[in-house]
Amino acid sequence: MDAANLLVFFLTSILLALTPGPDNLFVLSQSLAYGRRPGLIIVMGLCTGLIIHTAFVAFGVAAVIMASPAIFTLLKMVGAGYLIFLAWSFWGQHRQTGRQTQGVPLSLVKLYRRGFIMNVTNPKVGLFFLAFLPQFVQQQQSTQASVQIMVLGLLFMLSTFLVFGAIALLAGYYSQFFSGAGQKKMILNRLISLLFIVIALNLLLSNTH
Repeated sequence: MDAANLLVFFLTSILLALTPGPDNLFVLSQSLAYGRRPGLIIVMGLCTGLIIHTAFVAFGVAAVIMASPAIFTLLKMVGAGYLIFLAWSFWGQHRQTGRQTQGVPLSLVKLYRRGFIMNVTNPKVGLFFLAFLPQFVQQQQSTQASVQIMVLGLLFMLSTFLVFGAIALLAGYYSQFFSGAGQKKMILNRLISLLFIVIALNLLLSNTH
């Protein structure tokens, strides 16, 4: 794979990561709720999910999933259900006591798992990878297509980590404004709940398949 092709892919990936979407909005909301470090842990979980999607595309699993309306619909339902569960959790957090300050409610492992599940259970990410990554595979190269796709996926993960990490750091800076269990924290939690519901409905009602 030549350097020019990789550079174009990397810059395109940066622009795509900057485009408002469910994942970067998820990072923004969680970083505002919990702070910088938890936000970065969630970003790591999201990026790990990209490795799974990349492997599925490289080895043909994604094509099988996308060819099955039943499996695709099941994944959408699982992903939407998880988002609704998160929305319910945030909606009720204002009832907790003041000891629930930023970064305390969830362990780092749970935050990482939250980002991972959010990404893996979104079949639209897999569909996007299935359409996007092969466009940059160079057929004339001696390197196998599956290997090229894995390289591209890792490069996409790097660009995503840089952009989402910056979002987490910036949003985490303002998380202190919402710390504690007062009125501002309750409003933030309610807004995050509504955001999760909107993302879940968008996933369920999409006519992608």
